[in-house]
Amino acid sequence: MTTLRTKRLGRGDLTAARDMFAMMAAVFAEDAEPLTDDYLLWLLDRDSFWAIAAFTGDDIVGGITAHTLPMTRSPSSEVFIYDLAVRQDHQRQGVGSRLILELRDAAAAAGFGEVFVPADNEDKHALDFYRAQGATASPVTFFTFTAR
Repeated sequence: MTTLRTKRLGRGDLTAARDMFAMMAAVFAEDAEPLTDDYLLWLLDRDSFWAIAAFTGDDIVGGITAHTLPMTRSPSSEVFIYDLAVRQDHQRQGVGSRLILELRDAAAAAGFGEVFVPADNEDKHALDFYRAQGATASPVTFFTFTAR
């Protein structure tokens, strides 16, 4: 296997970001509309947005996105993992674990104490994966509203 490398994507990584987001949508079998350069630049320029891609050679084989959320109980922030995806042909090869580790290390270096992620209760693979990464489960239920 080619050496795995990771990179936090920024302003100069439009093609990589577009490819990573398309790969993630494909892994999740979700429809995704094309993102404009302006939108991608807006997203990648935000310090509060994290997009870390995993590469083997020039190919993106995994990615993680997260958002920094300011807290109201203390002058601090936490990092919320929104998506983590690994191409099927690279699953169970340590790519997801590496992405979690990279995000946790970067969050710690930036002074953030907590990283959290929701997982569907029916997604046994995700639950097992996050537990294997050393995460502690918190029993919560997410509710979704449609904006009025």
